[in-house]
Amino acid sequence: MSSWPRLIVRSIKAFLPIVLVVLVAWAGVTFWIVRTITRPPRAPYLVTPKTFSQYTGPVLNAADVTWPNHDGTSARGWLIQGAEGAPAVILLHGYGADRSWLLNLAVKLNETTKFTVLWPDLRGHGENPLVPSTMFGMIEGDDTIAAIEYLHTLKTPTGKTQVAGPIGIYGTELGAYAALDAARRSPDARAIALDSVPSTPDDLIRSATTTSARAGIFNSVLQRMARLGIKIYLRGKDQATPSCELARSLGERRVLLLTGPEGDPWRTSTMDLAKCFNGNPEMKKDLPLTGTNLPNATGEQEETYDRPVIEFFDKALR
Repeated sequence: MSSWPRLIVRSIKAFLPIVLVVLVAWAGVTFWIVRTITRPPRAPYLVTPKTFSQYTGPVLNAADVTWPNHDGTSARGWLIQGAEGAPAVILLHGYGADRSWLLNLAVKLNETTKFTVLWPDLRGHGENPLVPSTMFGMIEGDDTIAAIEYLHTLKTPTGKTQVAGPIGIYGTELGAYAALDAARRSPDARAIALDSVPSTPDDLIRSATTTSARAGIFNSVLQRMARLGIKIYLRGKDQATPSCELARSLGERRVLLLTGPEGDPWRTSTMDLAKCFNGNPEMKKDLPLTGTNLPNATGEQEETYDRPVIEFFDKALR
């Protein structure tokens, strides 16, 4: 063997351990990123139907219910049944939140409209989630369809159909993308209220990696590693359809868009989405409060936010 081939072989042997170490380190960091952002930090619920009723006086007639998803997993949420045969509304929280963030809106919506209201913990969210990891909206839309199917199984105490009217869906951020995806799949979803809508699930992944308390990742290389890791993690379930494409497929639906003032990270994508619907959606912009920061609201701010959402569904689903 001449000197050049021997030199090449020696060089490969010398660098191979280094390459292996780099690959192992890359895999380890990618695994850590994916595990961190797909399992949002969990905390006790801000409020529950039991503690909420203690503050407001009357006993709150809300049940903790479960139902099957299409992939064999289960979903869990709170349910307030409305008037017999009335419409229903599903409320979907954002990334890092849980169903307790929307309890006040759910109660006021039921009291005002007499609609049935169901609001679940999305995958990977809430106390002791039934499904440990979020899918950043790429499966949650299908889970919302399963929730609609569950609503149609509800019966009154006399055995009559509880929900005979149309369905409304409210979602913020992660929940907004899931609501859009569900609406394009189900003709029963006649009205949708969308707050802080991401352009694609990739935007949710990017936001999660940069804002998570456990994974403040700003490096562009690590961002790409996170996206690649998520694609591997999803194992072919990576259906990152842009929100605008979902909106164009909806046909004639009643739509309400909500967004915050300048500086809100989801303002531009939400405003741009308005151009994608058939017809002109209703728009509430420059809101001092959005669904992404509900726990920080004062009573007056929360009332200013809740009122247009409730009025929208009250008119759109009658």
